[in-house]
Amino acid sequence: MLSFANKFISKVWVPMFKSSALPFLHIAKKMNQPKNRISLSENGIGSKDDPVYLTAHRGVSSIAPENSLPAYKKSVELGYYTAECDIRLTKDNKWVLLHNDTVDSLFCQKGDIRNFTYDEVRSFTYKSGANFWAYDDLKICSFEEYLDVFVGTNTRPQIEIKAETYDMLYTVVDAVKERGLEKSAIVISFDLEQLKVIRELDSNIELWYLIGKITDERIAEANAIGDNVWLSPCYDDNDADSIKLALDAGIGVSFWTVNTIEKAKKLYDLGVRYIESDILVK
Repeated sequence: MLSFANKFISKVWVPMFKSSALPFLHIAKKMNQPKNRISLSENGIGSKDDPVYLTAHRGVSSIAPENSLPAYKKSVELGYYTAECDIRLTKDNKWVLLHNDTVDSLFCQKGDIRNFTYDEVRSFTYKSGANFWAYDDLKICSFEEYLDVFVGTNTRPQIEIKAETYDMLYTVVDAVKERGLEKSAIVISFDLEQLKVIRELDSNIELWYLIGKITDERIAEANAIGDNVWLSPCYDDNDADSIKLALDAGIGVSFWTVNTIEKAKKLYDLGVRYIESDILVK
């Protein structure tokens, strides 16, 4: 049934959706206008001597669709420290950038990413995301395309493993190393075992352990993996005491997702210099 629905969508709905004579695209444009970005420096946060290191959450998703190639090119243009992506596997075990396990929210087509081949998802049509209509021939981004953006730049690729796999993690490491990015790339995951596998595959790649609240147990788990392992906690799950716990332990820490000046200032005043955001810029 879903296969039939997607064929109908591709052959009937998409041409209607993209037609300037019909209202669908106009409505989508109104709902997906670019968002205003907020400058840290203009609000007195950070300085040349003591900067904030910003991660673009899913790329610069305020300007271009999340996890899309244009969103990552913008992250380099705007001088972000890192640009975070989410990677999942297709039916034929190709890594593509997608946050949810289904394609429904971003594309006209529907279904779980694992039920489609790479060639199939590359033909899907965007229906949402900031400015999605403004980019010619916009396709779901492959992992290789994403990595290529950062070669020779000062922006670091930050890769969140979303697929529930251990066997295919070597292909992530191989793609990073083929481009000479092993000392630049950061791999992040909520799955501690995935981070352990990555560390076994390569000793250079920086690892960030995604967590909710900072605790002694989470700090110990990260430290047990080895050197060059950070915590990446959720801002809303933590308070001054838990933040101080990490800072006192001397472990690297970067908070997600920080979208207001008030939150950024609180972290800065506590001594945190690494944050992830959808709309904050230098």
